[in-house]
Amino acid sequence: MDRAQRFDFSLESDDRTEEEKLWQKPGKKSGLASSLGQESPKAPMDTDYQEEMEKTKPQIRFNLHFDKAIRGKTETDNKRDSRTFNIDRLFEAAASGDARKLAGLHQYLHQNMKKLSDSLYQSYGKTALMKALLHLRDGKNETVELLIDISEKMGDIKKFVDSAYTNSYYKGQTALHIAIERRSISYVKLLVSKGADVHAKACGIFFQQHDGPNFYFGELPLSLAACTNQPDIVDFLMENEHQRADAQMTDSQGNTVLHALVVVADNSEENTEFITSMYDSILTTTARLHPKLKLEDIANNQGLTPLKMAAKAGKIGLFSHILKREFQESHTKHLSRKFTEWVYGPVTCSLYDLASVDSYEDNSVLDILVYGSDIPNRHDMLQTEPLSRLLESKWKTFGRGMFCLNFLVYLLYLVIFTIVAYNRRDGKNPFDVEHTTNGYLYITGQLLTALANIYFFIIGILDMRRKRPKLQTLLIDGYYEILFFLQGILFLLAATLYLCKRQEYLSFYVLCLALSWVNLLYFSRGDIHMGIYSVMIQKMILSDILRFLFVYVVFLFGFSAAVVTLLIEPPSRNLTKTPGKGRIFGQVDSDEPCIKPTYRNISYTTMELFKFTIGMGDMEFIEDYQYKEVFYLLLISYIVLTYILLLNMLIALMNRTVERTALESSSIWQLQRAITILDMEKRLPCCLRKGLRCGVEKKLGTALGDDRRRCFRVEEVNWNKWNINLGKINEDPGCWDRVQQPGSDAPPVRHHRGRSWRGFFIEGSRRWRQIPESTEMNRLHTPPI
Repeated sequence: MDRAQRFDFSLESDDRTEEEKLWQKPGKKSGLASSLGQESPKAPMDTDYQEEMEKTKPQIRFNLHFDKAIRGKTETDNKRDSRTFNIDRLFEAAASGDARKLAGLHQYLHQNMKKLSDSLYQSYGKTALMKALLHLRDGKNETVELLIDISEKMGDIKKFVDSAYTNSYYKGQTALHIAIERRSISYVKLLVSKGADVHAKACGIFFQQHDGPNFYFGELPLSLAACTNQPDIVDFLMENEHQRADAQMTDSQGNTVLHALVVVADNSEENTEFITSMYDSILTTTARLHPKLKLEDIANNQGLTPLKMAAKAGKIGLFSHILKREFQESHTKHLSRKFTEWVYGPVTCSLYDLASVDSYEDNSVLDILVYGSDIPNRHDMLQTEPLSRLLESKWKTFGRGMFCLNFLVYLLYLVIFTIVAYNRRDGKNPFDVEHTTNGYLYITGQLLTALANIYFFIIGILDMRRKRPKLQTLLIDGYYEILFFLQGILFLLAATLYLCKRQEYLSFYVLCLALSWVNLLYFSRGDIHMGIYSVMIQKMILSDILRFLFVYVVFLFGFSAAVVTLLIEPPSRNLTKTPGKGRIFGQVDSDEPCIKPTYRNISYTTMELFKFTIGMGDMEFIEDYQYKEVFYLLLISYIVLTYILLLNMLIALMNRTVERTALESSSIWQLQRAITILDMEKRLPCCLRKGLRCGVEKKLGTALGDDRRRCFRVEEVNWNKWNINLGKINEDPGCWDRVQQPGSDAPPVRHHRGRSWRGFFIEGSRRWRQIPESTEMNRLHTPPI
């Protein structure tokens, strides 16, 4: 390595004319743009038309025309000839693909001490080699080989092939990225053989995920080849003799090539097929090259492994494949997450690896799916094995018992709270303790109620910090946690006012009592029928009723203000009495005539108009109003808009919500129950959580040697798969007198030996073969005999 390469500095020669230098001189930025750090718009990645060249940046260069003034040459003599190669001529030749246009290039560079990697031959980092690769015709461009050959002769081949875009939009893209994107394995091999960096990162804005046009593929060449379904290039990059691509290399987001495959998955059948195939290929190749490397355990900057990322992104096809991946070969069996333990007839017993799946671990797949309200396909993903059986096992192990116990304890709390509130003592508070049995019981009830609500308040804070619910979370997962938290707040406010001797405590106290009974509906999720009913109520309140109330309140107060303004103030009576403060109706004495309130009172008017909405309005009006026609017009318009229009719209919206919820009723209930299971599990002490952990420790005996894993056993019934292989199984050789010959279409002859289970199954399978069946696991349905 010479000194220039060591310090990343080289002195370039410059043979431009003064006119060219003046034209290529960069302009000054405006003061505002400079202060904000903004740059002028960048050129596109490529164009078939006039190239938008970057202005030459200031740099120390050797001027080849420094002696022209000494020799007395004028500016008119300083003209270009046909042997001069500037960046425009290079780019034009590279785009045309005509190698003849580059004739004499090597001689010119040699005579003028120039190199193809010089900054004068780059525009925003883009070189003639990149230009040529962007203009392949039938996968070829004759100038590519010529440019690489000339650069190699000039001694800058490494710098030339590794040159990358410098503008922020396409930053980091090299010729190798372009060759891979153009699906040219021949040029990929050529570039790698010449020293191209297989770990170069295209990290520009265009290659990141954002709302605008973008193409995220993981920044690295290996990830680009994998995400564009080029297995031959992937194999070459990982196993070539020059520089092998390391599969554990990460991009700026910490994503490996496996993470990148998760990002580009879209759940379509064709896409899932190629993604899963590429995923397994990279996994097996990495295991062969680096046996001790656990590629799937590498987490990105968000702490997500490929499996967790697939769960969070809702990529159900790839997610299901990873969970159920099983390799039969001994040298790749340790890469499996599913291990077949035994098979008998249609029944298969499998062991599923619980690593990163069980909620016993932090940030597990179950946690991500259960608490991720913005995950598409979340209901379907929770039905994937082993997640469905795992949740059922947790429910049977500890969930059902804890849920029933919580229900009984909460019911006892409600009874105590109601009795204490019903026997509330009047007088100056806080009240003195009565040293009687009833007094002690009353104080004990108050203390138990206070402790329970303090518990709800603390648990609510912890749940808020852990789940960080959004509006979408409330619409999908329910909001009982928030209601319990609000219940605790109301009680604490009531207790504070009570200790401060304020009678206003009673308002918060009764609100807390009412809300406590409403929260009893939380325990309806223990039953599928009541749970769905509760879900429908929650959805209608948050979606349909809230929107209705917003529009209705606008109409109510708008028309109330108009009616109040239109009416005339009635003649005043009882001038010596002042109505009670804070009341609509004032108190009167026995000898004082009763005064009926009028629509001139806005509170009374609002209440009467609300009665009209629910069909309880009173058509009695006093005569003190102006413009009779306008008054009736307002009243009729209000009735039409609220009683006829808004209420019927609300009924229609609620009916749609019920129908939509009924379609996914089972999955919604299972999700609600899953949330409850995980909430209860996380509140258990560590010792109990460990003892109630699902699964068994198994020594699998794979190529890793002492491969011990926590596995969950699942027994599945697959009649379709058994029927396909039924002709190959001879479990009862005595039943057959003649074996069907290959190629014969005639059914085998079998003597009648009475009704048997095997004959029953074979007969049933023949009937089933007439109807196309899916290959998914189905429940065992035994037809009547």
